[in-house]
Amino acid sequence: MTRLSPIPYEEWDAEVLRPLTGGRTIPPSNALGLLLNHPRLAKAFLTFSTQLVYRGTLPDRMRELTVLRVAWRNRCRYEWAHHVVMAREAGVTAEELEGVRHGADTLVNRAVDELDTTSSLSDEVYAELAKELDEQQLMEFVFTVGAYRLQAMAYNTFGVAPDAGMDDVGMGAEA
Repeated sequence: MTRLSPIPYEEWDAEVLRPLTGGRTIPPSNALGLLLNHPRLAKAFLTFSTQLVYRGTLPDRMRELTVLRVAWRNRCRYEWAHHVVMAREAGVTAEELEGVRHGADTLVNRAVDELDTTSSLSDEVYAELAKELDEQQLMEFVFTVGAYRLQAMAYNTFGVAPDAGMDDVGMGAEA
């Protein structure tokens, strides 16, 4: 059920999006359409989100597995559909996607689950992450979990549906 309709693509405010696109044409997106209901919030949030996804130093595969675990735990159909595509582009395998869905005992799943449940990391999981990530990457990991938890909350609350062509990518009736 859609509670807040996305702004139609034809009505998007190019001034809000210009600083974030680097001149790229952005395709229609229900999530961006939702955010554009509040242009100042959209600009601030998209600047932050763009930093994490396109300018960050967290390895692409780890970032996408992280986002997918957050999406799965929070039953966010939009984020799951969108990021399965990005994860595949980053080299995430079908087996790894199943591991995200079923809570396989991986460092990323344990770390996301701890952050999502307790808003903190145990010393053990933090130390494991610190063996793989530098300080900036550790910060980006925590901020990625938080940012996508926030997005899941917003997209689920306002009823943001997956974009056209992205609605059957594995969340199904289990959501």
